[in-house]
Amino acid sequence: MNANEILKQYFGYDSFREGQEQMIHTIMEGRDALAIMPTGAGKSICYQVPALMLPGITVVISPLISLMQDQVKALNEAGIHAAFINSSLSESQITKALAMAEQGAYKIIYVAPERLESPQFVQFASRAELSMVTVDEAHCISQWGQDFRPSYLKIIEFVSHLPERPILSAFTATATEEVKNDIVCILNLKNPNVIVTGFDRENLYYRVEHMKGKGDFVVEYVRTHPNESGIIYCATRKNVDTLYEQLFKKGFPVTKYHAGLGQADRKKNQDDFIYDRTPVMIATNAFGMGIDKSNVRYVIHYNMPQSMENYYQEAGRAGRDGEPSQCILLFSVQDVMINKFLLEHKDFSEVPDEDVELIKQRDAHRLQVMEGYCKTTGCLRNYILKYFGEKTVGACDHCGNCHRKYQETDMTKEAKWVINCVAETKGRYGLTVVLGTLLGANRARLKELGTIHYKSYGALKDCSEAELRTLISQMLLDGYLYQTEDRYSVLRMGDISPLKDENHRVLIRTYEETEPARRQKTSRKRSTDSLTRAGYELFEQLRQLRLTIAREEAMPPYIIFSDKTLIDMCAKVPQSKEEMLNVSGVGAAKFQKYGQKFLDEIHTYQLQHPNAIISMQDGEDDES
Repeated sequence: MNANEILKQYFGYDSFREGQEQMIHTIMEGRDALAIMPTGAGKSICYQVPALMLPGITVVISPLISLMQDQVKALNEAGIHAAFINSSLSESQITKALAMAEQGAYKIIYVAPERLESPQFVQFASRAELSMVTVDEAHCISQWGQDFRPSYLKIIEFVSHLPERPILSAFTATATEEVKNDIVCILNLKNPNVIVTGFDRENLYYRVEHMKGKGDFVVEYVRTHPNESGIIYCATRKNVDTLYEQLFKKGFPVTKYHAGLGQADRKKNQDDFIYDRTPVMIATNAFGMGIDKSNVRYVIHYNMPQSMENYYQEAGRAGRDGEPSQCILLFSVQDVMINKFLLEHKDFSEVPDEDVELIKQRDAHRLQVMEGYCKTTGCLRNYILKYFGEKTVGACDHCGNCHRKYQETDMTKEAKWVINCVAETKGRYGLTVVLGTLLGANRARLKELGTIHYKSYGALKDCSEAELRTLISQMLLDGYLYQTEDRYSVLRMGDISPLKDENHRVLIRTYEETEPARRQKTSRKRSTDSLTRAGYELFEQLRQLRLTIAREEAMPPYIIFSDKTLIDMCAKVPQSKEEMLNVSGVGAAKFQKYGQKFLDEIHTYQLQHPNAIISMQDGEDDES
């Protein structure tokens, strides 16, 4: 079978997404490849399809036990023989799995990177025909990536000891230019085709809310989205526990996850979320990597993450099925202090001494970038895309900032006083000293430093501290100032040449916070837009059928069929096997196991509602 036939037969899709076909073609040419594709873009298809076309076994290296288990379940459900080798198996189970692999039982084997040092696995790899080694979450190999794992450095040593070098393919959703170059270099990719499909997730709606009453916001959001699955991330275990108690006592179906819970509790809570028993998860960032739950409709960050990479990865767990989803970050100044504390206590035990200071500087810079995202008044989507090196053209008109009503204030005069003050400090002091000096604060520290004698001392005493913080944040974004990346960063002058032009203006955009519920609603098109009331009823019945099957087979519901597939069933109302196979996401193996049950459910609904109009495509008149 060719790639398109495999895609249809096993995965039930008629066409590839952007970048997938190009990646598959590269691999089938025998070339190494690196793909940087956003979460939900279908990276796994890029190596699973060629794995079925190549003669031998594909080994997929992944750091995530939950991801391995999900992927293997999904592959076996689709009729593809796969296995995983990790610490969740006993030694006898591993021995049996490797013996079956040598006999040709599996086309794809997922392994943890630590397993590459096991003599048993090395011996297996030296005897088996390995056509490809795939590195998932490839950013973990770079010290400059947000999830550096020393065990990933063992991959190239493992490959170099194989009797024949297989094709190497690598995949990640988050990589700056520096991390991308690290992946290519450390993995020693030969003449690789590097495919970057872009970081934009058009279905995600980004919002930043500045507030103190975060718990009340979350309670109201969960209350007004009762049938939606969501993840709420907190920076600390204490915040997780507090927010969980607040929601649980109000009767919401929530669960929680952090490293302070026992392994059995973490497993149970994670399963409850995946199986839709408790659709709302409150967690630290220890949760989520490898969770392939497609119907997460919102991700709320209770605290600001430490980096844009972390935020993009965590927020990207919303809307993996392509349906419109919300990514909301609740920001307060205390978040910056919490993250600085956490970074100061970061574990560097596995990092060479000579690299520690440089990594600390990178961490400080990432935190500044993240703080800038929370404070920008510009387009949030463009801020993210620019950070990852993408060119942007105009505002997106699909984020919280684009939909806010701003007032512009000319603060050119004040900006010049800020520049004068930074010049007088000779770049020796940080934001707190500069603010205090401009406001004319009566502080012992300012007297000690002598800034009370500056010309700029008290020059902006009529401004509020909040106004000046907003101004300086904007000046940092515009490049008039910059902060050093030291542990105790200081303010220094950037490019101030535009300010020498009399006609140049520094305009600060401000807004009055309004009730989120009253904000302009987005008109983003959903797959469910074509469904009538009857269509929604049928969709709910199909979801109940899916849940029943999932519980019988101890399988996450989304592995049986995604919400998007069920919606397509409602839109197409298939009456036969042939018509069901034309539903997106229904492959031959899935139809054989479940197809008839869903056909029967659709048929029963139509018998009970003979005149029901289930869906209406664009252009049809609604006569109801």
